[in-house]
Amino acid sequence: MTAKGRLKSILQVAHFSVIGLFNALVDIGSLNLLLIIWPTTDKQMLLLFNSIAYTLAVTNSYIWNSRLTFREHAEFNTREKIFFVGQAIVSLLISNTVFILGVSILELLPLSHWITNNIAKGLAMFLSSTASFFFMKYLVFFNIKNKNHY
Repeated sequence: MTAKGRLKSILQVAHFSVIGLFNALVDIGSLNLLLIIWPTTDKQMLLLFNSIAYTLAVTNSYIWNSRLTFREHAEFNTREKIFFVGQAIVSLLISNTVFILGVSILELLPLSHWITNNIAKGLAMFLSSTASFFFMKYLVFFNIKNKNHY
């Protein structure tokens, strides 16, 4: 990879990371707001709340990443949107699995539900956003005519 290519990759990761911080605020903020309004320890409700929070964050992610991080490659066409929804569903499954497993394991410790939920959510956000970056870079915003830009 050329020096210019490395710099572009570093900038992509930086853009994605900054946008990811805002997405994290949307994600964890939404989850906590839902838990403040409707406190629960029920796993099905936690899955619903996590799914709502994740959907808000992933929508925000598409808007910002398509216009900034991957703007040279975004085409806003049907293929891109279908691939984005596909990666979002896979990333949601990762998020929900890690979140519920995290809650289930952490609730065995003498921690408050708030701490348990937020630690599990942090782990879920980290793993699902890492997967999401690679899905977006190599599937969603990858187009053959511009493949040398990466």
